[in-house]
Order: sequence, then C-alpha cells, then structure tokens
Amino acid sequence: MSTTQSMSVSDAMQWQDGKRYLWLLSPLLPTLGFLSVALFYLTGYSVFAWGGPILMYAVIPLFDRLIGTDRSNPPEAAVERLENDAYYRLIVYAYIPAQFAMTILGAWVFMTGDLGGWTILGLALTCGTINGVAINTAHELGHKKESLDRWLAKLTLAPVAYGHFYVEHNRGHHKNVATPEDPASSRMGESFWAFLPRTMLGSVRSAWEIEEQRLQRKGKSVWALENDNLQAWAMTAVLFGGLALWLGPWALSFLFAQAFFGASLLEVINYIEHYGLLRQKAANGRYERCAPRHSWNSNHIVTNLVLYQLQRHSDHHANPTRRFQALRHFDESPQLPSGYASMLMLAYVPWLWFRVMDPLVAAHHNGDISKAHLHAPKRQALLARWQRAEPDAGLSDAHHDSESPSTAHAATGATRYACTDCGYIYDEAEGCPREGYAPGTPWAALPDDWPCPDCAVREKPDFKPAKAA
Repeated sequence: MSTTQSMSVSDAMQWQDGKRYLWLLSPLLPTLGFLSVALFYLTGYSVFAWGGPILMYAVIPLFDRLIGTDRSNPPEAAVERLENDAYYRLIVYAYIPAQFAMTILGAWVFMTGDLGGWTILGLALTCGTINGVAINTAHELGHKKESLDRWLAKLTLAPVAYGHFYVEHNRGHHKNVATPEDPASSRMGESFWAFLPRTMLGSVRSAWEIEEQRLQRKGKSVWALENDNLQAWAMTAVLFGGLALWLGPWALSFLFAQAFFGASLLEVINYIEHYGLLRQKAANGRYERCAPRHSWNSNHIVTNLVLYQLQRHSDHHANPTRRFQALRHFDESPQLPSGYASMLMLAYVPWLWFRVMDPLVAAHHNGDISKAHLHAPKRQALLARWQRAEPDAGLSDAHHDSESPSTAHAATGATRYACTDCGYIYDEAEGCPREGYAPGTPWAALPDDWPCPDCAVREKPDFKPAKAA
C-alpha cells in the first residue's frame, strides 16, 4: 500500500504542494554549473572549476543527511490538477538553456585558457556532472506524450552524446526492467565497473535493434532519417561539430570526455536502481509485471528535488507517464539507506557497496536469494553465503496477473483495445503507423509481445477491449 494522505475530496482540492518552489533546485543546478565555470574564468581559482563534483559528491549528500526524508504523497484527488499545472513543465524546460550555455562556456574556456591538467579535469567533470543530470531531464520529458516534450528530450541528450537513451530507456528498459534481457539492470555480486561497459554497449545495441524492428515493420531501412537514434545523434554531431569549427578540433577531446563522465553518472544511477532485483518468469513464458518490489527507492528530500523524484522509482516504473510532482512513495518498496547522491559514491567502491547492499538484497528476498538477480560468475558463492531459505517452485501461472497470450480477447469482437496502465487506445481503424502498423491492421495481427507505445509496461495480453469511440 502507498502512504497516502487521508482527507476529504474538498480538502484534497484545496491541497497545495509544499515543495512547489523548492523544485526550482533542479534548473538551478545547471545555473550553478555555469556560474562555477564563469567564476573560474574570471578569478582563476581552480576550486571553481571543480564546482560540479563538489555539488554532486559533497553538498547534495550533506544536505540529504541534514534534511532527511519525506514519505508524504499528494492525495489522489489532487493528482489531475497537479499534473495539469504548466508550472512544473516549465521547471523541466528551464534546465535546458542553462545546460547548453554551460557546455558552450566550458568548451570555450578549455580552448582559450592556459589550463593545467588538474584544472582541465575539474572543468570536464563539472560539465559532465551537469550534462549527466540533464539525462534525467531528458528522462522526464521522453516519457511524456506531447511531441514537444519528446523532441526536447532528444535535444537535452545532445551535450552528453547519449541520444540512444531516448529509445532504449522508454521502449527497452521499461519493458525488460529487472530481467536478464535488460542491459540497465544490475546483478547482485556485479561491480559497477563490470556493469558499466555491459550497460553502455548493451544499451546502444538494444536501441538500434528496437528502431531496426520498428522501421522494418514500416518497410524502411534502419538508416532512414526517421530512426530516432540517428535523429538524436545528429543533434550531438551538430553541436559538437559546430563547436569544433568555432574553437578548433581539440574541443572535441573535451566534449567527449565530459560526455563520457556524464553518461557514467546515468549508468551508476541505473546500477543502484535495480541492483539484485528480478522479476520471476511464469510457466507461460511471460515475466511477472513490474511491481514496487523491483526497484530500490529513497525519500531523501534534496536528491528528489534535484532529480525530479527519480528516487520514487517504483511508482515511475508502474506509471511511466506520470509527471514527477505526482510520483508516490510505496510502503512495500525496498528502501536504500541514503539518497542516490550518497549511494553512487558507495557504488564506486565494490567491496563497500557489496558490504552495504548484499545484506539488503538478501533481506528483501527473505533469505531466498535464488529469487534475486545474481551475477553468474558469483552465483554459487552468493548462494553459499546468503541463502537462508528453501527455494520455492517459482512463479506459477496462478500468480501471474495477465491472461495467456493465446487466449486473450480471442472472441470479443472488439476493434479498440486499451492499455491497462496508461490508457493508450489501439484502434484497428487507425492502427499505429509510428510503430509500423498501418490503419486497418487487425488486433490479431499484432505480436503477443507488442508493448504499449506510450508506456511500454504493458504488452498485448494486458490490453482490454475498449468502448467504441
């Protein structure tokens, strides 16, 4: 059960978001990054070149500890009003111009200043920090249904050269999370340094395959300009190419260095979010639905303010299109001992990470870590150390919460079908041209593993017949 506030409908309609103006901390972050680079240029003090890492690894974790947590949720009766408030969308948009300004200024200072190696490193890490956090801005935008938001998601990924995230995260990770098929789900016993190359390479491969399959259904080449990966990468090429033409080709070394660090920040958060958690596979071959127990969460206030409540990760996976200001805490979701900003420092030190997190994974599975997502080379050692309960038979069809793919809606006669998560409607008369299904494509022609094009967390057997328009 989620922790909800008990109040009347009239009281709920009067409810106000107590953190309404504190959410401005997120777009303040790239502004602080810009000021940090500018102050370094104006004063020559190297400490300012290190402003980004100081914020990420010192200031935010400190304030997380000092201020603590907040488990409260908005009342459900207020959610629609909260989600329709344009103020929150503007907060997300505000991150982008400051992010680009900081990236351009950073490249210019690198190319025009007489900098030592230590200062160059700090400058690259500062730009990488801000652009790494920007991936979370792209994450918030990319899940939304509005075309402007989705276009801005690709644009936000340009300075960090990680445009394929737009495809893989929305249509790959959310479908396959907490399964062996997901390159962005880490395994118990797997260090971050082993996870990093696996997830970076696997995510590019997954994003390319997703777009290749979509474009094949439309009768087009994977190299068509309609490929979302190519569109997003082209934005990076234009930005980096333009800066190289202006400042000189060595600017590319700085831009790619800061981009790699920024991308690694995303991946260390991915490493934290689903470590050791596994969705069980039923006898019918389908994985159980993603539930609150399949994501690590945190209610530490400051990191949630900076990261658009990304730490309320269980609700995000249950409702990907829900806007950040409405995400909820669930009592049954596993909780991290601290916020993401603190946990990522543990993740960099494998023995310390394992010492803190492996007991939590074992406790979360009630001693039966045969149900955990285990790193194959360490499986036997992990079982020998942590297994405390007799393994059960696994997830039976009786416990699976969707119908068999072979029988779902077999004889309804319906022509419209609704996603049971986000409400997307597949209408046979309209088809889904973007996904390669032309108008008139019957429901029966769609494959059983076809995911909802809006949320990706429900597949064809989870859809229900909908009323005629």
